[in-house]
Amino acid sequence: MNRFIRRAFAFALLVASPSFAADMPGGRYQEPGLAPAYNWGGAYVGINGGYGWGSSDWSGSFATGSADSGGGLVGGTIGFNMQGGPFVFGLEGDAAGSWIRSSTSTGTGFCSLPGCQIQTSWFATARGRIGYAFDRALPYLTAGGAFGDVQMLTNGVTATSNRAGWTAGLGVEYAILGPWTAKVEYLFINLAEKNYSAGSTHGFDSSAMRAGVNYRF
Repeated sequence: MNRFIRRAFAFALLVASPSFAADMPGGRYQEPGLAPAYNWGGAYVGINGGYGWGSSDWSGSFATGSADSGGGLVGGTIGFNMQGGPFVFGLEGDAAGSWIRSSTSTGTGFCSLPGCQIQTSWFATARGRIGYAFDRALPYLTAGGAFGDVQMLTNGVTATSNRAGWTAGLGVEYAILGPWTAKVEYLFINLAEKNYSAGSTHGFDSSAMRAGVNYRF
């Protein structure tokens, strides 16, 4: 009987020892696979900034030519994610102030004159996102609508038009601390051609490289 009691007691200690070690202060034991993967679901807001560059072209009876442009941009972001397994699906919108502009003397007509400038003062996007989560890292693709204004300035005369077009790009977002994430993103933005008087048209394309931080709720 004593031998049986000793063996039962030893077996009970053997079974209980992992849980006991895990409950002890400073215990190193941890069941494998219990650490939850990072959850990307939910709403978020953020800020971003970067640099945009692109080109504009115009054609018509009064002017023909093209110009390269570049400048800084800064803005805000709002979005929402849903996650299923490693796949993350989201909707995101942003708006930014823009200092993307160009000056040129290339072309014919009024834009062959010194001081001809093409610029955009703001742009916004409304996009879908799809990503594949590697725990705290989320590479993604994104595409949707783009909106902005394009201004043509020549010798004190300004023509401004608000445009709607499309955008597509890619990026990577990383969970850095608590609800905070950081991202780096590239977007190509096409603002559709605008028809002016006398059959003239003007198109504007831009690329944007930006970094930002988001706060998840």
